[in-house]
Amino acid sequence: MTTQATAPATAEGREEARRIKALRSDRARAESRLGWMLAGPAFVVMLAVTLYPILQATYDSLFRYRLTAPDDREFVGLANYGVVLSDPVWWQAFGVTALITVITVAVELVLGFALALVMHRAIKRLRGLLRTAILVPYGIITVVSAFAWFYAFDINSGYVNQWFAWVPGIDENLNWFAEFGTAVFVIIASEIWKTTPFISLLLLAGLAQVPTELDEAAEVDGATWWQRLQRVTLPNMKAAIMVAVLFRALDAFRIFDNVFIMTNGSAGTTVLSLLAYRTSIGRLEIGLGSAISVLLFVAVIGICWIAIKLFKVDLAGARGER
Repeated sequence: MTTQATAPATAEGREEARRIKALRSDRARAESRLGWMLAGPAFVVMLAVTLYPILQATYDSLFRYRLTAPDDREFVGLANYGVVLSDPVWWQAFGVTALITVITVAVELVLGFALALVMHRAIKRLRGLLRTAILVPYGIITVVSAFAWFYAFDINSGYVNQWFAWVPGIDENLNWFAEFGTAVFVIIASEIWKTTPFISLLLLAGLAQVPTELDEAAEVDGATWWQRLQRVTLPNMKAAIMVAVLFRALDAFRIFDNVFIMTNGSAGTTVLSLLAYRTSIGRLEIGLGSAISVLLFVAVIGICWIAIKLFKVDLAGARGER
C-alpha cells in the first residue's frame, strides 16, 4: 500500500517539476526576446559606428605607415606590436594606467556604496533631491571638470595651496603637477569626484533588489549590521557590483581627458590613451599608433574577462530560473 501510494505522488512531483521548469524556460526566452528587441537597435548602431574604426586600426597596425609619406606604406605584419611591447615607455604607461584604474575603482566602489546606502535609507521626500545633488558632478563635461581641477591646484591661479596651507606638506609654493605622486593624486581625485555618482546609482539599483525580509530575519536572529552586510546584502548585490566594477574599470583604463589637460603626460603621468594619441597625431606614426590602440583594446577585453571570471555571477539564478 505504501509503495503504491508513493509512486503516483513521486510521478506527480516530477511532472510538476517539469512543468515549472518549462514555464521558467518560456519566461527566459520571452525576456531574452524582449531584451534583444529593446537593445537591438542601439546595439546595431553602436556596432556600425565602432566596428569600422576597430578593423581599420587593426589593418593599419600591420603596416609601417606615416602620414608624412602616405604612399610609402610597407607591410610589416606584427613587427609594430614587437616594437611597442619592447619599448619601456609602453610598460610605464601601462603601469600608470593600471595604477589609476585600480585606485579609482576601489575608492569609488566604497564611496559609491556609502552614498547608495544613504539614498536607499533616506526619507522618500528627500530621495529625489539627494539623487539630483549627487549626480551634479557626473553631469559636468569631463573637459570642463578637468580644467576646473587644474585651475584649483595650479600653483599660479589655484586656491588649494592657500586654503590648505595648514596641512603638513602643503604650502603656497607647492607645484602639484611637478612630481609624479602629487600629479597622480590630483588626477585620481578628479576622477573619483566625477564618477562616484555613477557607481552609487548602479549600486543603488542593486540595493533595491535585496529582499528586505532576509535582512529583517537576520536582524531578528541577532545578526549585527556588519554581519548582515556580509552575509545578506553583498551576496545579493553581486551582479550589480560586477556591472559597476566592469563599467567603471573599462572607463578608467581609457582615461585621457584629465591627464591631457592637467599634465599632458609630464612627470611620468603618460597613460596608454595619451601614448596612442601622441604616436598617431603627434609623430604621425599611424602604424605604431594603431598597434598601441589595438593593444589597449585587447587590454580592455582582458579586463572584461577577468571581472566576469572573478565575480562568477549566476545571472540565471539571479532571475530565479534554476
